[in-house]
Amino acid sequence: MEKAVDKGAIAAPRRDAFESSTSGLALIMDELAHGVLVASASGQLLHANQAARHELARRQALVLEEGHLHTADARQSRVLVQALEKAETGLRSLIALRSPGSRLSIAVVPLRGQQSRAGAPIALFLSRASVCDALMLCFFARSHGLTPAEEQVLSILCQGYSAPEIAAQLDVAVSTVRSHVRSLCTKTHTNGVRALVGQVAVLPPLGAAFLQDPLH
Repeated sequence: MEKAVDKGAIAAPRRDAFESSTSGLALIMDELAHGVLVASASGQLLHANQAARHELARRQALVLEEGHLHTADARQSRVLVQALEKAETGLRSLIALRSPGSRLSIAVVPLRGQQSRAGAPIALFLSRASVCDALMLCFFARSHGLTPAEEQVLSILCQGYSAPEIAAQLDVAVSTVRSHVRSLCTKTHTNGVRALVGQVAVLPPLGAAFLQDPLH
């Protein structure tokens, strides 16, 4: 008689080994195109993934001073402080920090688990700078057999530009851009620009590690 296999017993060592390593989740977070910060209610930075570190280095909306998060524009500091205070009481919030030429949306989420506890860390999820990161756009282009010109047109489409605007940027005829768009729709099995950009927008949010890892 065949002996029953305890699936939980098999999976447990692997799960325990992963959970025992603090670097495991950090490696996963570094692959995300979204910036993710973990902070205390006072704004002390506890962890930042690669995309978040890049955002902090830009010093456009958020800055790090003496280990604490601050808004680059002091006039918006109260927005961040209030969001952290709400998170300390268990409330989530969405805030927007504006800087010249850009806007950074941040979801502020308490990390309390199933039981509320004082002093629990707070996660700050940062918005992406574009509909799709360059890494996933490149991956998408390769998987659908797009030409370099088609990939370039798709990238600009995802930024919200029209065919005439793209033609002006690339210094080509509008008919050339529209020809690329038709080819893009054919290769990706979409029926228009809206559906095409929508398909790109829901790709997995990966991108921060593209400088190190090649695509296949």
